Amino acid sequence: QVHLVESGGGSVQAGGSLRLSCVASLYLNTYCMGWFRQAPGKEREAVAAISTGDASTYYTNSVKGRFTISQDTAKRTVYLQMDSLKPDDTAVYYCATDVVPCTSWGWFVVGSFGSWGQGTQVTVSS
Repeated sequence: QVHLVESGGGSVQAGGSLRLSCVASLYLNTYCMGWFRQAPGKEREAVAAISTGDASTYYTNSVKGRFTISQDTAKRTVYLQMDSLKPDDTAVYYCATDVVPCTSWGWFVVGSFGSWGQGTQVTVSS
């Protein structure tokens, strides 16, 4: 229903920065947009999320202070600015949408997000 396209991934040295973008075909029934990541052999984990209505943001502890999620509603785009990147940040990053607003207690639930992008690879070398 909602098509998502991520871009901005690449290879950087530790301490570098990248900015990921996710363009959504529609904001209809997209009250929460999140970024997730998955490394080979690892579980997919939530990274950050933003409520499309009031722009409330949420972050997993490992990226607080380094990553910033933001949106441009006119462009139907969500961004993830990643600074001070570490090798542990290496993963495929996905954006996803939820039909209910983000909350502090539920934004990180992978199963609640119904639409997913194809992913973009982020590789951080030491």
